[in-house]
Amino acid sequence: MSDRAIEPQAQRKILRGILKTLRPHQWVKNIFVLAPLFFSKAFLVPELLGKEVAAALLFSLTAGAVYLMNDIFDVEKDRNHPIKKNRPIAKGELPIGVARTAAAIIAPGSIALAFLIDWRAGAVILSYFIMNFAYSVKLKHVPYIDVTIIAAGFVMRVMAGAWAINVAISSWLVICTFLLALYLALGKRMNELRLVELGRADKVRKVLKHYNSEQLNFAVLFVGGLTIATYTIYTLSAALPDQPMRSVHTPFASPYLPGTIPFTVFGISRFYLLLLRETDDSPTDLILRDTPFLVNMALWMLGMVILYFSAP
Repeated sequence: MSDRAIEPQAQRKILRGILKTLRPHQWVKNIFVLAPLFFSKAFLVPELLGKEVAAALLFSLTAGAVYLMNDIFDVEKDRNHPIKKNRPIAKGELPIGVARTAAAIIAPGSIALAFLIDWRAGAVILSYFIMNFAYSVKLKHVPYIDVTIIAAGFVMRVMAGAWAINVAISSWLVICTFLLALYLALGKRMNELRLVELGRADKVRKVLKHYNSEQLNFAVLFVGGLTIATYTIYTLSAALPDQPMRSVHTPFASPYLPGTIPFTVFGISRFYLLLLRETDDSPTDLILRDTPFLVNMALWMLGMVILYFSAP
């Protein structure tokens, strides 16, 4: 086989390695960038829809660049890991030099394009990149800071989406997003620590040695209760447009909005019950297969859509 036949094949292999390292399966998280588009009722405006989709894509590429650098830093450790050894860089399918070049192009390129959409959206994506770079290098080993950064990342997605189309950011959307993301992240750590204590963990995060199971359980319950309380205040405030406590500007304003509270209570409680199950599966994976949770989520979404289109 000639060199000319080998070269395109090698190039395709490298491109596949770059794409795999960008973790496209993780990009679903960036749907939060699109949230302001829905909440502002601007999804039928082609120009704004285009800006929002572009912002979500640039956020995804920036996050992917962080994954590239993280795999470069951890290449030796990944090669001795039973699962991570199959990552393209650790496996040798993606040369470190090529990965470093790809990250050096993707990260600044995506951030620069974000600034062209809106300087505030660009600043948020730049801040997200810096924060996650620090997370990958050091902060992922600091207890509670690690989960706070994860939750802050979801808030930054919402902020980038709002500023990309120049709409006001609802403080309630920000607070509820942060608390819910923090609740899920703490729950995941609680499950990981339990598996370590039972001796059933194939891989162990260094940060887990700084966590305490009782403290984590309290933190999960506290943040879960705070999430429910915040959502309850939001719905009650939005349902009373003629009252002094009315300080919520939302497309869901309706006297029927408090009717969605039971769905939130059930969802938060159901996740905690799944945490207590004797299983090796991640709780965030379990909820995607749990019929009661999925039915509850579907009913909540249906109710919100009805309120959305019936609100003045």
